[in-house]
Amino acid sequence: MTEICGLKERLRAQLKIDEGLRLFPYRDTVGKLTVGYGRNIDDRGISEDEAEYMLDNDIDDHLEKVRANVLFFDTLNEPRQMVLANMGFNLGINGLLGFKKTLRAVAEGRYDEAATMMLQSKWAHQVGVRARRLAMIMRTGKYLEENIDGG
Repeated sequence: MTEICGLKERLRAQLKIDEGLRLFPYRDTVGKLTVGYGRNIDDRGISEDEAEYMLDNDIDDHLEKVRANVLFFDTLNEPRQMVLANMGFNLGINGLLGFKKTLRAVAEGRYDEAATMMLQSKWAHQVGVRARRLAMIMRTGKYLEENIDGG
């Protein structure tokens, strides 16, 4: 077992040198989408555990950005915080901040108006059910017992 651990560590060190670290996807010499230390995304993809790990990191990153840029965020109840964080995740922080009138309405407690503005946006037409669900949560300040489907 010790030999395998030694082999794994030596292989890791050599692959880091040979493959190099790329934090953004790129096409390798045979055209395969690759990331990290030579992970062939086209053929291998990622595991569910890896996807969950990345999601956790992305959630932490987006929550930090929303908190830093939406100064009233911590005054909202959790369901409304989730709505803004979800939108920030989907749109990026600059996209979320582009909802100036909606954010002003939220800050002033005009949640019905904010929900209506959310639904009238280009974003709502792009994401459909997601926007309807998030607008309902913004309007009521409560998580939904059931998801809104396509109907």
